[in-house]
Amino acid sequence: MPLHLTVIGAGPGGYQAAVRAAQLGAQVSLVEASGVGGTCLHWGCIPTKALQASALALLGARRLGEFGINLQGSLSPDLQAIMARKDQVVGLQAQGLERLFEAHGIRLLKGRGRLLGPGLVGVELNAGGGEELACDRIILATGSRPADLPGLGRDGQYILNSDDILRLKEIPESICIVGGGVVGCELAGILAALGSRVTMVEALDRLLPLPSLEAEVSKLLLRELKKQRIAVHAGRVVSALERDGQGLRLTLGHSPLLKTAPAGPPLELRVERVLISVGRALNSGGLGLAEAGVALDPRGGVVVDEHLQTTAPGVYALGDLLGPGRPMLAHMAGAEALVAAANALGGSEVVDYSVVPAAVFTMPEVAWVGLSPEQALAQGREARSAVFPFRLLGKSQAMGEIAGQCKLVYEPESLRLLGAHLIGPHAADLIHECALALRLGATVADLAHTIHAHPTLSEGLREAAEAALGQCLHLPPVKAGQA
Repeated sequence: MPLHLTVIGAGPGGYQAAVRAAQLGAQVSLVEASGVGGTCLHWGCIPTKALQASALALLGARRLGEFGINLQGSLSPDLQAIMARKDQVVGLQAQGLERLFEAHGIRLLKGRGRLLGPGLVGVELNAGGGEELACDRIILATGSRPADLPGLGRDGQYILNSDDILRLKEIPESICIVGGGVVGCELAGILAALGSRVTMVEALDRLLPLPSLEAEVSKLLLRELKKQRIAVHAGRVVSALERDGQGLRLTLGHSPLLKTAPAGPPLELRVERVLISVGRALNSGGLGLAEAGVALDPRGGVVVDEHLQTTAPGVYALGDLLGPGRPMLAHMAGAEALVAAANALGGSEVVDYSVVPAAVFTMPEVAWVGLSPEQALAQGREARSAVFPFRLLGKSQAMGEIAGQCKLVYEPESLRLLGAHLIGPHAADLIHECALALRLGATVADLAHTIHAHPTLSEGLREAAEAALGQCLHLPPVKAGQA
């Protein structure tokens, strides 16, 4: 008789866990309160990329003259049509997932799940009423939501979060984005392309202030955002906000998170809207975790062992619910899903967090994997970097996308690749060659000696690897004392 597994949450982690468990022979129930696909499909990865596709199409059309194409008339965004296309993309993906569940015999319950006791899940159905599911194993995958910022009360009209942006009825003339992380930087480029005057405020000293991403990429991204007329104030926080008949008036004070304050007095800023983009809050409330014996860590994440089992027997957890101590990424949740499903059905697999690529869909894109030079130094490892700019590639010139560079981090003695940090066209796709190289323990020599098709963007990785060997044909020779 097959084991009965109940998964609470049908985001990228939860639904993949359900499908894998069904493949392994389990009887699976999948509980989802909102839409299948979770935040990733409805409020994150997919809808924002649909909006970005429209923004890129508009920017590309405005550059048609550079490519020898004459276009008569003016160009302007139709936000209603853009949002309708976004909704269509999301809807098609959601329908595909529901058909996938049917094909695997997964029972989908649309409602809110809660642990009632050992092997028992209660579901408050969206259509009314409830149901109790007796099960042998449980996987928690309820994800996260946009975090609020004390002192800036979101109202969904003037003070927004990233979910609200996806419901805009009109393009704001001006907007201040509070937070220079992944979501803030992505939305800044989209809104600027659609016509908003965008200002960004980041409490730390740089955009994308992530330990795993080396600081030079942040500097290059800042330069490109300025070209898009996006104003950036690093080392600042919103110390006061007032609303009057002319919109919102913000005071930007010095950030308490930095030892050295930026020069000058507090700044005054007037905008129509404010977007709060300061991270994610975990969806751990209302699940009955404490009553079921599921422990949380000091930051609110669910405590799991190396097999993703919680402190409650037979209960596993994955994805954003594990908290910021692990990568809060959709593809990481998917990788954890396969391990959690296998282990819930008797396996003993362990998640490998050593090679996790990350991507930011800014314009240009940013992507990285492995160690930054600073992380390598902190681990006591000697590391060097080799760089090749995209502007020297024939494919980049032909595309008209020349901003950015490929940087490889490696051990100088063994030449083993330690990390890669890319900013430029299609960086999010290119990073996976480096991820595979890291997983296989490859050297920069392996990359340099791998024939790459011409003309391609991936040649930039080979050129950077050749630069590490001192053999790059398309860079000037390094003079003595410059190495």
